Amino acid sequence: MVLVDRLRAPLTPPGSALRRLRLSLSAEQRTSLRGHRRSCCGTDLVLQLPRGDALQPGDWLLSDDAAVAVEVVAASEPLLRVSAADPLALLQAAYHLGNRHVALELHDDHLLLQADSVLQDLLQHRGLQVQALEAPFLPEAGAYAAMGGHGHHH
Repeated sequence: MVLVDRLRAPLTPPGSALRRLRLSLSAEQRTSLRGHRRSCCGTDLVLQLPRGDALQPGDWLLSDDAAVAVEVVAASEPLLRVSAADPLALLQAAYHLGNRHVALELHDDHLLLQADSVLQDLLQHRGLQVQALEAPFLPEAGAYAAMGGHGHHH
């Protein structure tokens, strides 16, 4: 089944003949709009979506024959939860990780990043609390996302 279009809102009213599937993707997989995937129930899917922003949980993908709608969901993946007693220490950690172009999910009292033993050691040596966990990862899109992406052309 080939998926060729994307909607950012749920399909309402539901079509009586519309088949609905779910597609669980990691943060990295949500950045690729082309290629083979498998739905949560095992249906083979081919993404042939127009260029654009990364897929987001809650997006709906439509098949080329408009008979199937596929909801994108965030897959659980290995993450590190970083916290600190001092808000400045957490802000400094975000700064240093940003300088390394590390994707981050930002919260008031913690950061989430994909599991990486080198970064885990670096953060622990800076006195931060680091906890491994499995959860969906929803990183910030970045400063250039609203402007159609960012490339290094120099």
